[in-house]
Amino acid sequence: MTLCWVDGSPADALCVKDRGLAYGDGLFETILVKSGQPLLFERHLQRLASGGQRLTLALDLAIIRRECMAFAQQMGEGVMKLIVTRGDGQRGYAPTPDAPPRRVLQGSLLPAYPERNAEHGIRLFSCQTRLAEQPLLAGLKHLNRLEQVIARGEWQDAEHAEGLMRDTSGRIIEAVYSNLFLVKDNMLQTADLSRCGVAGVMRAELLVQAQAAGICVKVVDLQMADLEQADEVFVCNSVYGIWPVCAFERQNWLVGPLTRKLQNLARRLLDI
Repeated sequence: MTLCWVDGSPADALCVKDRGLAYGDGLFETILVKSGQPLLFERHLQRLASGGQRLTLALDLAIIRRECMAFAQQMGEGVMKLIVTRGDGQRGYAPTPDAPPRRVLQGSLLPAYPERNAEHGIRLFSCQTRLAEQPLLAGLKHLNRLEQVIARGEWQDAEHAEGLMRDTSGRIIEAVYSNLFLVKDNMLQTADLSRCGVAGVMRAELLVQAQAAGICVKVVDLQMADLEQADEVFVCNSVYGIWPVCAFERQNWLVGPLTRKLQNLARRLLDI
């Protein structure tokens, strides 16, 4: 699939003056598309709008919504990547006044993840790359993803499907392209992302759905000891849903009942 739009029109090139290219000055969303419909779309737009406010990007959400819907209908099925940059600029960090943001849409085929990831669980790699603590950018899906690029380059084997990432203080934050949840004594726990990390769309949906189902939920600082003592572990994102974690270094976990319950919920959300 080679489908790409720039500012609402088919294109295969980008201006070299774009600040997204020069400085990573922008945001992105990775959206699953089924039957011509972008899934969890409202949550994606909410996160994009929040990121736009924090980066002072003047986003026209009505145009973005309209273009995404039309693009998804043309795609039919796959993964739609929405990139919004601050647009063109000159040399130097100062933005060009009144430069309009640029909208890029890219379509790709659905990733061919092994079925065993969801059914039997995955093994996590222990990444040495640490996430820098920067509260101003914490939670945002911004274009500066070099930490994840470096971390993903730490393993090439098929044994590991994801990598565990900590911050510079040693706290567990997330996986390389997923959010991490622990279950302890039927309580669902996930990391506080106020210092660093990406506040995932599926993470946000699971927190709401779990609370609605009467499951106790805590957003806390997670340490390695919490992982060691967990009854269940899983990772999630808005493309594959939930993968149970069955192993990390010398630790092993069974796929537990709460993980399965939430996994079935995620499957309904993503129609998979």
